Amino acid sequence: MRLRPATPDDVDGIVEVFLACWHESYPRVLPERLVSAMSAERARGLWTGKPAVVAEDDGRVRGLTRFSGDTVHSLYVHPGAQGGGLGARLLGAAEDALASAGTTTAFLWVFRDNLPSIGFYRRQGWAPDGTERVTPEFGEPELRLTKELA
Repeated sequence: MRLRPATPDDVDGIVEVFLACWHESYPRVLPERLVSAMSAERARGLWTGKPAVVAEDDGRVRGLTRFSGDTVHSLYVHPGAQGGGLGARLLGAAEDALASAGTTTAFLWVFRDNLPSIGFYRRQGWAPDGTERVTPEFGEPELRLTKELA
């Protein structure tokens, strides 16, 4: 599995991974109305032109992360590729890049009811800081997690 910056040619693979997560993993943690509202067209709009780092295997995108400033904005690993350390590698790459840019405290947001992801982030050293939000786009509570970067 190779990590590299995404190119415009990766948008189809990114959308495939993103939708697989929404439609295979999120039904266990998010309301059906939210999961079913995530269409391929909407996903393409969310990801077209967004800088990301992708993990590819044999030319297929299997995971991705997007980060900037002091925030990890997104981390997705195709459900078929979960459990093998790819998420930790992508998150580590984001943390390293943020730290190299001078960030000392990093942030990310996760849906409050997404207990599997919260558990994953905790194992990577992230912790809730007590801040919550509800974005109009999704309408579901999110928790902010933080991590001190070396």
